[in-house]
Amino acid sequence: MTHHPSRRDFCVTAVATIVASTTSVRAGDKKYDPGASDTEIKLGQTVPHSGPGSLYGVLGRVGEAYFQMINEQGGINGRKVTFLTLDDAYSAPKCVEATRRLVEQEEVLALFGSLGTAPQTAVHKYLNSKGVPQLMLNTGASKWNDPKNYKWTMAGLPLYPTEARILAKHVLSVKPEAKVGILYQNDDFGRDFLGPFKKVLADAGGKAQVIMEQTYDLSEPTIDSQLINLSKSGADVFYNISTGKASSQSIRKAAELGWKPLQLLSAGSTGRSILNAAGFENAKDIVAIRYAKEAGPGRWENDKDVMAFEALRAKYLPNVDRDNTIAYAGYGQAASMAEILRRCGDDLTRANVLKQASTLAGFHSPFFLDDINFSYTPDDYSPMKTLHISIFDGKDWQISEKPVTE
Repeated sequence: MTHHPSRRDFCVTAVATIVASTTSVRAGDKKYDPGASDTEIKLGQTVPHSGPGSLYGVLGRVGEAYFQMINEQGGINGRKVTFLTLDDAYSAPKCVEATRRLVEQEEVLALFGSLGTAPQTAVHKYLNSKGVPQLMLNTGASKWNDPKNYKWTMAGLPLYPTEARILAKHVLSVKPEAKVGILYQNDDFGRDFLGPFKKVLADAGGKAQVIMEQTYDLSEPTIDSQLINLSKSGADVFYNISTGKASSQSIRKAAELGWKPLQLLSAGSTGRSILNAAGFENAKDIVAIRYAKEAGPGRWENDKDVMAFEALRAKYLPNVDRDNTIAYAGYGQAASMAEILRRCGDDLTRANVLKQASTLAGFHSPFFLDDINFSYTPDDYSPMKTLHISIFDGKDWQISEKPVTE
């Protein structure tokens, strides 16, 4: 006997079709790559938790604390964040090993906030070949601004050549006949600051010139001999292209030698923890680029963003000093990465993570000065183009009223 569908059968079938269709659309709205699911987002990072760059390991500890706080508040778009910060000891081979583990074993969705020009150069091509976002690197090397050839990689700091050119122009404006002595870290980081600075002086065609260059390796226990040589050179400008411990040592040693040139310092070394180790009185009159606030006592201690960082530090990281600006920088980057993930919604693919990161222009990191925002666009990965000249007065940085551009 042939069954003829009743009107009721047609209705049931139609409703079932609509429900199935709707369910399919809803399921299709959620897109996941490795490292993402309905319940979790996995992020990775490599920083030196040990070795000569271990001062920067606090970046990872702050990231862990930040995402623990976020998870306790319900996560991002309902998903908990698993953040893995691995030790690369500022070593290229160890960075390769740790990065491969994050991508191939842990299967993270993206990496962010990893540190160091040399270590990150070692994994640059690998991550781009895998299509894994390498975001907000704690290095401002010019090579990271190459969206045409390496679209998956973006810096998180002002690009070093931009910073160098602004500092060189400042020297020409205040000491047109400057005799410059330079100390620089003997790697891509140092050379990225060195070349553009020298080119500005040369292009000016005046009497300002570099009269001595000294290098150091991160593994060196001190830089005393280099500073002695520079102090005897007759230089009246000291371009100090150093990081971490070497910055503190060089500032202190210059003072011990009674050498008082106009000193220029890279922005990454202007944190209070570095200057405190050097001695604030020894750092007086140093000139640097500024784009960010500082944690701890001082002009920003009642700033809402600094207060939010202090609340996080006090609860999760009581052993980290209040004025650790490296830690505060890590907080700003974690907050910015969280914003990228929020903007991704339910499309947690690596391509969409990159899209949201590369259109972050106008977003204000809680680490930045009030008039500084990210400037990323899909065609230009410069993290920010607006910077301030600042001078340390022995207690705090006196920041130019108006920002300057390259």
